[in-house]
Amino acid sequence: MLFLFLFAILTGLGSLVYTRYLVGILKTEEREKVEQWAEATRLLILADSSQNIDFLYSIIETNNTIPVILTDEADSIISSGNFDEIHMPDPLYLRAQLEKIKKKNNPIVIDLGEDHANLIYYKDSIILTQLNYYPYVQMGIIVLFILVAYLAFSSSRKAESNQVWLSMSKETAHQLGTPTSSLAGWVEILQNKFPEVTLTKEIALDVERLEKITERFSRIGSKPVLNYENITAIISRTIAYIKSRTSSKIRFLPGFDDSKAVVVPVNAALFEWVIENVFKNAIDAMEGSGDIRINISETDKNVLIDISDTGKGIPKRAYKKIFNPGYTTKLRGWGLGLSLARRIVEEFHKGRIYVRNSEVEKGSCIRIIMNK
Repeated sequence: MLFLFLFAILTGLGSLVYTRYLVGILKTEEREKVEQWAEATRLLILADSSQNIDFLYSIIETNNTIPVILTDEADSIISSGNFDEIHMPDPLYLRAQLEKIKKKNNPIVIDLGEDHANLIYYKDSIILTQLNYYPYVQMGIIVLFILVAYLAFSSSRKAESNQVWLSMSKETAHQLGTPTSSLAGWVEILQNKFPEVTLTKEIALDVERLEKITERFSRIGSKPVLNYENITAIISRTIAYIKSRTSSKIRFLPGFDDSKAVVVPVNAALFEWVIENVFKNAIDAMEGSGDIRINISETDKNVLIDISDTGKGIPKRAYKKIFNPGYTTKLRGWGLGLSLARRIVEEFHKGRIYVRNSEVEKGSCIRIIMNK
C-alpha cells in the first residue's frame, strides 16, 4: 500500500513538472505567433497599393486559437479575434475582456511611426489554459484513486479480522456448550440430593452465567434482537452479580432510583456484557479497593449512563486506544473487553461509549449513550 502511494505521488509530481515545462514552451511559441501577427498588422497598415498584401493577410488569418484585442494608444478597441462570437458585438464584453487580459500578459507594441503606436493584448489559448489545469486534475484523480484503494484495503483487512474473531467466538461457544450443559445437570442433581447446602445455589448461578456467556459468544456475527427493556433493572442485576464475586473493599454506589423504569431498545444479554466489562476494568484500575459510582440521566432522545471509579486514571492520549482490540495495561489480558463493549454499543445499538473524563491517580468516568 505504501509503495502504491509513493508511486502515485511520484507520478503526479513528475506529470506536474513536465506539464509546467510544456506550458512554458507553448507560452513562448504563442507569444512569438502574436508578435508575428503584430508585425503583419503593422506592415499591412503601412503598405501602399503597389505591395502584395496577400501574405500579410494569410499570417493574420492563421491565428484562430489565441484571443487578441487590438487597441490604439488611448486603449480604444480597434478590432478583436477569437472571443465568444455571441458576445463580441457587445462593447462592454470586449472592454471587460481587455481589462482581464491586461493582467495576464504584457502587450505587444506595433510601432506605426511618427510617435504613433497600436497595442495588441492577448491571453493564453484554450488549449494552453486547459494544459495549465491538467496536472491538478490528474493529481486529484490520483488522490481519489489512493483514497478508494486505501478504503478498499482497510475494509478488506477489517472484514478478514472480523471473520477471524467470528470463527473464534463460534468455536468458543461450541466448546463451552457441552461442559456447561453437563455442569447444569450435575448442579441439579446436587440440589436434589443436598437441598440444605446453600453453596449449590451459588454454583447454579455461576453455571447460569456460563450459559449466558456461551449464548453471547454464539450470537457474535448475528444481528441481535432489540427489545424495549428497563435498563435500570439490567444494571442492578449486573451490580448484584459482580458485587457478590468481588472484594468487599470495592463499593458499588448506584446514583439512580432502581424502582424507576428507564426503557430503551436493548439486547439485555449483550448489554449486561457491556456493563460487566466496564465494571471489571474499573475494578482492575482500582487494584481491588475503591468506589464505583453509577449514574443514569435522560434527555429527549437518549439515556446517559456514567460509570465512574476511583482508580489510577487514563492518560488523555489513551482515551481512544482503550477501546482498540488488544490494548491492555495488564500483564495477563487480551484487551478485548472494552473493544467488545464498544462494538455492542455502537454497532448493535447505534449508541456511543467513550471516556467522559479522567485524572491520573484520581479516577475515570466512562459514558454510555443509548438511544430511546
